[in-house]
Amino acid sequence: MKDSSTNTKQRRDFLKNLGLLGMGATVIPSLSADASSIDSNEFLNTDAVEMDKKKIIQILQTTDVHCQVYPHDELFWENEQLTFRKAGGYAHLATYFKNAKKKNPNTFILDTGDMFQGSELAVKTTGKALVPILNSLGYQLYLPGNWEVVYYKKAMQTLMGALNAPKVCANMYHDLGEGKKGELIFNPYYIWNVEGIKIGFLGYTDPLVPLRQSPNYSKGIIYIKPEENIKHYVDVLKNDELCAFIIILSHLGLSQQIALANDVVCEGVDYIFGGDTHERVRKPIQCKYAKVVEPGAFGSFVGKLELKIKGGKVIADSYVLDEVEPTKLKADAAVTKLIQANEEPFYKDINEIVGYSTLPLYRNFVVENTIDTMILNALNWQLPEIDIVLSNGFRFCPPRNTPDQTGNIPITNGFIFDMLPVDSTVRTGKVTGKQIFDWLEKELNNVFAKDASKRFGGWVIKFKGMSIEFKAFEPMGSRVQKVLVKGLPLDLNATYTICACERDGDPADMLCRIKGVQDAKNTTHTLHQVMKDYLKNNSPVTPSLPLSAKIMDAPQTLLSQVYGVDYQFK
Repeated sequence: MKDSSTNTKQRRDFLKNLGLLGMGATVIPSLSADASSIDSNEFLNTDAVEMDKKKIIQILQTTDVHCQVYPHDELFWENEQLTFRKAGGYAHLATYFKNAKKKNPNTFILDTGDMFQGSELAVKTTGKALVPILNSLGYQLYLPGNWEVVYYKKAMQTLMGALNAPKVCANMYHDLGEGKKGELIFNPYYIWNVEGIKIGFLGYTDPLVPLRQSPNYSKGIIYIKPEENIKHYVDVLKNDELCAFIIILSHLGLSQQIALANDVVCEGVDYIFGGDTHERVRKPIQCKYAKVVEPGAFGSFVGKLELKIKGGKVIADSYVLDEVEPTKLKADAAVTKLIQANEEPFYKDINEIVGYSTLPLYRNFVVENTIDTMILNALNWQLPEIDIVLSNGFRFCPPRNTPDQTGNIPITNGFIFDMLPVDSTVRTGKVTGKQIFDWLEKELNNVFAKDASKRFGGWVIKFKGMSIEFKAFEPMGSRVQKVLVKGLPLDLNATYTICACERDGDPADMLCRIKGVQDAKNTTHTLHQVMKDYLKNNSPVTPSLPLSAKIMDAPQTLLSQVYGVDYQFK
């Protein structure tokens, strides 16, 4: 009788010769048989029959949920006008995932970032309340987004580490000091073994985080551009790990992701699953080397990729963007209970009404929107002596369009946190007209740069007390056509007062990315308190779009900065 170790070696050599080792769970049962009793021809014939069958696997993606645990108003652009209906909610998303897995057990669920920032519940618990909720949904892989650092590096590591599923990111390194890179903070890639093939997932988050977010948030982290190592890892996945299909998980923004998919470093990549810019890609954008998708935000949508497998290869792919409709997806009772338990200590404060709006509140338009108009009006009300009031070009915050018994739209404490998760100190300073003009050109280039890789990630900066006319699609330095301050032409040699919010870690002479600000100093006001005082004294407010920024070569209702590809936000 043969020694068991000899039998094991024969079995392994036999399978190795067939090229089947490492191909996933479907071949593991054969290891329990005695190699001497296997008819190799019969094995091959049986395997050939099995491999001839077409199998369907599916990969589900969410991104940029921003801690929106409940169904909320969502904005759609239909028939050239705004439309609102309820969408999202983690308990409803849980039901969607369960239904998907029941229909097809070969389902893989992942999220590509911004999981811990964007609501009062998140801020009050520094993200901890979201951990058990996310773990209950059965996610199998995560990518950190640009806002995962909002509670600083150590908290990010703890929050991400508390998630049950693996995490990937190939461009975030420990900072050893003096610009020296340490080890990667997360594993660079993950491999899903399914139906006799390997699917490789390679992760990248936004390397501009230290510039886009307050610099101190990401202190202790060194970011590199994906282009610096993506070719290496694609080679590893394809030639060392023998992956049949490679997906990049990305939190770079749709423009950047399109640029990456057109770069030769992406040769061998099949899809980029994107995030950050909240774009709703309903049909994959075919680029030179890969297809690009992005599934909206706030848990309102799920991107679903179906892959058809045959003969150990992916022979076809199909992608749809599914809307998470609370009216059609019953809330999962266990997840609902979990959310309510986590929220209970803060429920009263989150739902306290602090004011009203007569207009829908949203942040979807690239140039102007009602949420930031309301914020600017509040700052101007608090500091009427300031010439120009500024508000960053944020994207996050779901719309609000449902009135209560008053006939107006209630604004709660929780919604203030949705709009402004960081309660920053209001800061003032002085700048010259030349500084303002140069800053406007730079900010517009951040949004509309012809080279998509140079787009910065947000919408057009918002302001009150100043009005401009600009051309989005002119080269940098030629976009701004006209600037008025307090109704008068901008004087490049004059000095103007400005106010915006302080960013943690910015130089003392920087305000809203304007460098060399004079007499910069903090006020006694925080942004949340300004909002509450303004709403208390002025509700109901009517934040009509003021046309402070007028775009001359595109519709004022522009909903995306992406152009030159087959894509439309709707």
